[in-house]
Amino acid sequence: MLIPRKYSDLSRYMHENKVLLIYGPRQVGKTTLVNEYLKTCKLRFRIESGDNVQIRHLLSSEDFAQIRTFAEGYELIIIDEAQRIPGAGQGLKILVDQIPHLKVIATGSSSFALAGQVGEPLTGRKSTLNLFPVSQMELSKLRNKFEMTEQLEQSLLYGGYPEVINSKKAEDKQKLLGEIVGSYLLKDILELERVKGSKVLLDLLRLIAFQIGSEVSMSELAKQLGVDGKTVARYLDLFEKSFVLYNVRGFSKNLREEIVNKGKYFFYDNGVRNSVISNFNKLEMRNDIGQLWENFLFMERMKKRVYSGIIANIYFWRTWDQKEIDLIEEREGRLFGYEFKWKKTRVSPPRKWRETYPDSEFNVITKENYLDFVI
Repeated sequence: MLIPRKYSDLSRYMHENKVLLIYGPRQVGKTTLVNEYLKTCKLRFRIESGDNVQIRHLLSSEDFAQIRTFAEGYELIIIDEAQRIPGAGQGLKILVDQIPHLKVIATGSSSFALAGQVGEPLTGRKSTLNLFPVSQMELSKLRNKFEMTEQLEQSLLYGGYPEVINSKKAEDKQKLLGEIVGSYLLKDILELERVKGSKVLLDLLRLIAFQIGSEVSMSELAKQLGVDGKTVARYLDLFEKSFVLYNVRGFSKNLREEIVNKGKYFFYDNGVRNSVISNFNKLEMRNDIGQLWENFLFMERMKKRVYSGIIANIYFWRTWDQKEIDLIEEREGRLFGYEFKWKKTRVSPPRKWRETYPDSEFNVITKENYLDFVI
């Protein structure tokens, strides 16, 4: 089953003599997205991969004549896994600067590798799309609301990777997620200099997986892992830049009791989180349904903001005496607070929140109303 993606018509985002960068985790569907577009593309195109040694050498050579010859006669050049090309930005800059009317697409599965290479060379010469695991917004094009809620448990357990969604058997889904974690998401990080093995990385991910919804202490993580705090901070940063983890900070403007010096981490995909801790038990057998629900809603809301063009600053809110709100969106000059509850219940905003931010809004998101929140 081909799942309709948000950016199915890439022509809307491409411009002559500019590079369209498509970021996203490995196996999330970037190559499929490009290939589906090419089926109806009327431009003369050439597609290459950063895994090709010859292409890596060519685009990192800064040889104007060779690069012009490589693209001669084409209207569109596509470079898949461009982050594997040293100095990719300079090579892409030469393409769009030297060949009139050329359009370029470059995909990358690690923003730390690609963004750092293309930042300065492609200033004013690029636009960017972020492709996530399949969102509830995208699935709603295939399913009605009844079917969406019927499949909610599958989303909470197995996440949104396209191949996982299309697999029918639970054991096949679990095997695929294990391969995604071990063979793809960690691949870029393990290839980096000074990251020698996967044990500490996986141990760190497991610790984070059990702390969804809680503030993370770098010193406590370092102590548990037997490494220094700088190493923990560096690895967490790499997980963020390779689309494994998302970090959110605490919100504060007025109240001294508010916690702002610690962050919370969420997994981009629930299935990856469950694979890391090797737990795919059904919901009625779990004691972490609150964490699954919070991670799911946080990331689905993020996908909605990105795909719908909703501009907002994102925080959580918590005081030292444990009063909290799961998600704060600061947008349109106002504050919007959201509390995530698996079961329908009456929840009032904390008194200190109401007193300190009297003009803010507050909503509780449950199984009964979550589709309005994420779709």
